[in-house]
Amino acid sequence: GDARVRGQTGVLSERRGSYPFIDFRLLNNTTLSGEIGTKKKVKRLLSFQRYFHASRLLRGIVPQASLYLLDEDYLGQARHMLSKVGMWDFDIFLFDRLTNGNSLVTLLCHLFNVHGLIHHFQLDMVTLHRFLVMVQEDYHSQNPYHNAVHAADVTQAMHCYLREPKLANFLTPSDIMLGLLAAAAHDVDHPGVNQPFLIKTKHHLASLYQNVSVLENHHWRSTIGMLRESRLLAHLPKEVTQDIEQQLGSLILATDINRQNEFLIRLKSHLDNQDLRLEDAQDRHFMLQIALKCADICNPCRLWDLSKQWSERVCEEFYRQGDLEQKFELEISPLCNQQKDTIPSIQIGFMTYIVEPLFERWAQFTGDTPLSENMLNHLRRNKAKWRSLLHKQHSSSRSNDHSGQVTGSQEQTLNEEDTP
Repeated sequence: GDARVRGQTGVLSERRGSYPFIDFRLLNNTTLSGEIGTKKKVKRLLSFQRYFHASRLLRGIVPQASLYLLDEDYLGQARHMLSKVGMWDFDIFLFDRLTNGNSLVTLLCHLFNVHGLIHHFQLDMVTLHRFLVMVQEDYHSQNPYHNAVHAADVTQAMHCYLREPKLANFLTPSDIMLGLLAAAAHDVDHPGVNQPFLIKTKHHLASLYQNVSVLENHHWRSTIGMLRESRLLAHLPKEVTQDIEQQLGSLILATDINRQNEFLIRLKSHLDNQDLRLEDAQDRHFMLQIALKCADICNPCRLWDLSKQWSERVCEEFYRQGDLEQKFELEISPLCNQQKDTIPSIQIGFMTYIVEPLFERWAQFTGDTPLSENMLNHLRRNKAKWRSLLHKQHSSSRSNDHSGQVTGSQEQTLNEEDTP
């Protein structure tokens, strides 16, 4: 059954028993529709249930995924892709297929090797693998967007950013490990709905974190729980592991989109004053926060085919939330009404007000490197394509008696939870 383990520092680690996570699609089941109608029941159905990993580890049961993750037929192709893991055109969807749905575990094992972290921190490879399997399994595959493939995509982007000369020349092994771990776990156990939804349904996590960075706090605490259960860092001095846990929290909490202006203003000030001292641990940590924020919302900066897939996936997740809200007679959240909020209008607004300001500042920090210029070029081209699609929708709407026409104001609506 459900178990909650509270560490000495008040860390909440929630685990589930043998019950599967309740798929939101169950709410559409006709046998349930007549029985479920109250906010209280929504809250119960949305409770986060997860496998009790610790009990499996204590019993010595090896996770389902073998250490040898790849089928022989795909091994060569996956290895070839990993040899180009630092390229911006890396196709995470293809890599996930080649690794049989184990993109996050396979990618992290490879990157820990590439960056020399296993040797530097004397990590046990089997323990590392078990921890990464725990993280990967704690993502919900039924989420169209916030799943383990998104985590792998963010991790690959983070790897690219960590190699930017302006940053790479100053990074310590601790910085690199923190950056990769935070990227991999930044959305762990995401329920597929945003913070306002949890607040208005009075979810227990909203109460626990007092309606502040609810999901981000949960991602962080869950990560710490898995780190402790796996004992991945148990051989390190206690003060070192405590510092790692706190810095992981600082990084993951920075991905809260509600804090976007706070970080942009601070970054602009540093760049304008030219007072960033990356020899300073505090300044390096701040730029790791910025790098993770960039990695988390870099989808519009990818090749069109990849970017378009991510856009469709996140909007599908929004629309599912809107359907839930409509079903239970709640106010439909911004961007979640499939009848009014179109994918092009959502993406144009997101690119204009969230992505462009951040990536223009990132390019200013890196010094207009080939990667930064490449990302900005993709961003501009992708935005132009969405504008073209929006224009076509408008034309189609006008020819159909203006039914379902998108208003310009919808472009300015910003989501309150991490949006690609």
